[in-house]
Amino acid sequence: MEDIVVKQKADFADRFFGISQSRSSIKTEVLAGITTFITIAYILILNPQILSDPYVIMGDPVMAEKIANGVFIGTCIGAFIGTVLCALYAKVPFAQAPGMGLNAFFAYTVVLGMGYTYGQALVIVFLSGIFFIVITAIGLREAIIRSIPDAVKMAITPGIGLFITIIGLKNAGIIISNPATLVSLVDFSQWKLEGADMMLINGALTALIGLIIMGILHARKVKGSILLGIVAATLIGIPLGITHLSNLDMNIGVKFRDFAEVSFMRMDFAGLFAGTNFMETVFTVTMLVISFSLVNMFDSIGTLLGAARQSGMIDENGEVIRMKQALMSDAVSTLAGAMVGTSTVTTVVESSAGIAVGGRTGLTSLVTAFMFLGSILFVPIVSIVPAAATAPALIFVGILMLGNIREVDFSEMSNALPAFCTIVFMPFTYSIANGVAFGLITYCLMKLMTGRKQDVKALTLVISVVFVVRYAFMTLG
Repeated sequence: MEDIVVKQKADFADRFFGISQSRSSIKTEVLAGITTFITIAYILILNPQILSDPYVIMGDPVMAEKIANGVFIGTCIGAFIGTVLCALYAKVPFAQAPGMGLNAFFAYTVVLGMGYTYGQALVIVFLSGIFFIVITAIGLREAIIRSIPDAVKMAITPGIGLFITIIGLKNAGIIISNPATLVSLVDFSQWKLEGADMMLINGALTALIGLIIMGILHARKVKGSILLGIVAATLIGIPLGITHLSNLDMNIGVKFRDFAEVSFMRMDFAGLFAGTNFMETVFTVTMLVISFSLVNMFDSIGTLLGAARQSGMIDENGEVIRMKQALMSDAVSTLAGAMVGTSTVTTVVESSAGIAVGGRTGLTSLVTAFMFLGSILFVPIVSIVPAAATAPALIFVGILMLGNIREVDFSEMSNALPAFCTIVFMPFTYSIANGVAFGLITYCLMKLMTGRKQDVKALTLVISVVFVVRYAFMTLG
């Protein structure tokens, strides 16, 4: 009888998510969901640190700790809401979580630089969520995606590949900052040093070993090569001092208390608009909402297009399957994220890790979503996996995504230059949105200046002008 019930549940999941139709399996989808979660789990540790850091810098460690605890719970819940929407509403294998870059803008520009409080900054995120829902409902975001020319669209996937590669190399400590050359390779010859220097080299070695393991397993067609590589790197990191089994924080009760006190539904509308010059405040807030929205929109659009192309979720017209539902999930999650106390929740590029494992349906997202929720109770396990173990997953997915560069048209310069800008601006400015923006701007300029104005859609030109104005007049960190 038990076997019959299990089979009925499996059949329902297959029909609901279209697993067989997508040429996948429940086992593959579950494995992909776990892989996506492990690859993005670092955000559960990093996001609370970033959003609370302004209060550390301002000398208020008590408030900083409260915000960090509250944001941890908010990050788990916000990521769960966004990802479960992707699973059950959009039925796509994408995860959502607070976006890196946007959280830094929230913390260091809006709170620390401009003097807004944590609660007031949440209002700005909330307003950008409302804006997103409106433009998604009327179809504007879909129209924007359709306006992106093929020269830029085809370059987004390899651009994201390089972008997540540089994130992985940085997280692993393989590349380090250098005042003379901007970045450089970690000095492996210093392996005999003690302390932080030795840990840096050990972290880089752990990541490189993990990367090689992933490559070998993938070449041998072993299922779950990325996840197995992460587990192997985590274990290898124990004797190297990179994996810390002491990272256990079981004080969940305090986190829930602080979540209720400072994060959950703690948006300070009254404080935000309480200034002496109301119209000036409205203008400033509007500019901040637009800045948040532009970066979030093109980060999520770029991720959506890149991941969809990687997973084969493109229809015969070249459009993303279930695009409107995916965009609405993204919009609602931004609103929900503000309500639970975290910065902008968006579709994350780490979704590509699960897709690389074989995730093709919403079941992948459902597994990831419940792992986000479960992290509230099982954060000690999540915190044990070091950045050096997840970094090789990003690098390896970068390899897979870069393969799409063969689809980019480099034969004609008015297409080649925009594609090139799209690809290189993503990793070298640390932003998917910047890559798409400069791709669109150079596309319009090249087409208009070479007598091919008929190739430029009106909306493409409008978006490019908006980006020019944004770069000229709107500060973003």
